[in-house]
Amino acid sequence: MSGGGRCNVTNLVAGEGDFWGGRSAVVRRVLRAFTAADAAEFFRGIGVPLHEEEDGKIFPDSNRARDVLDALLRELRLAGATLLSDHRVLDVIRLPGGGFAIATTRGEYRSQRVVLATGGLSLPKSGSDGAGLSIAERLGHTIVATTPALAPLLLAPDEPLHEELAGVAHPAELSIWTKGRIARKLRGSMLWTHVGISGPVALNASRHWLRLTMDGLQPLMTLNMCGGDTFEAIEKRLTDLARDRPKASLHVLLSAVIPASVGAAILHHLAIDPLTTAAHVTRPDRRRLSHALTEWPLPVTGSRGYNHAEATAGGVSLAEINPATMESRVCPGLFLIGEMLDVDGRLGGFNFQWAWSSAFVAADGLGDHLLHCP
Repeated sequence: MSGGGRCNVTNLVAGEGDFWGGRSAVVRRVLRAFTAADAAEFFRGIGVPLHEEEDGKIFPDSNRARDVLDALLRELRLAGATLLSDHRVLDVIRLPGGGFAIATTRGEYRSQRVVLATGGLSLPKSGSDGAGLSIAERLGHTIVATTPALAPLLLAPDEPLHEELAGVAHPAELSIWTKGRIARKLRGSMLWTHVGISGPVALNASRHWLRLTMDGLQPLMTLNMCGGDTFEAIEKRLTDLARDRPKASLHVLLSAVIPASVGAAILHHLAIDPLTTAAHVTRPDRRRLSHALTEWPLPVTGSRGYNHAEATAGGVSLAEINPATMESRVCPGLFLIGEMLDVDGRLGGFNFQWAWSSAFVAADGLGDHLLHCP
């Protein structure tokens, strides 16, 4: 389902700065054990040639997610593993004498070691419905409260732009405010939708807005449509454009700064005549327009939830995981990896890379266990 069905397997470079959530030192150690370059080499080695796209995103040359899945299933068979895809795990129970009982819809299994790799709560139709987090909690782990991440945001119905501009995308800077100060600022492409906003910058912003809301901080969000330029810079630019093209209409002039459809919508809602020639735009109108372009309020009411989120923020606390092996510190023999941990990455293949890296470290940890088995 990722990458629009093309599977954005990793990014050219992935570091702890691309992730939010738990301890950055743990994230850094795990990522260094199996880097983005290692992941790319692995996939090429199992017959999935890759190419780079904008922002360092790495995709299969075929642009088919199915090819990635097929290659992984083929390697699984070659390794001699058995995939029981028609079994739903109901619980993992720690046994008094050591080891675990795994209760499934098709009977019980016993094992000395278990890896929990069940994902978070995002896209529950894929199977990541939070059941693994419940299992981890029953086994003694602390669950950092979860929220959707990388989710489209909803705007209040009376917000004047989103329905009119649904389907329009443009560069944007989103600022999230708490207590009168900017708590987070992000840039990227934004897409207006009939219910709110989406696109990379809105998806990345969603986890921050939702976490602050969960903490009771009542965040506010503003939109800068001019790539992060300040009010003063935009006012000067509009003044300079008016001086150079005094006979041009304000709508035409504005299209040099933002997409024409966005400019038309803003002028309409500011009640400024778009046919006004640049030479006749009053200073108050120019200042109102500059404020609107650089600090348009976005009344976010929430997100589209886990059904539309591409990741989950929160999860099993990293303090309870040994970063050298991904083994639980509170339940020996249990290994936890991927999105069920309190780590979530920004858009662009980073959550996949966390999955590959944490899985690699866990595999090494399991190998050490096997070497020391009697």
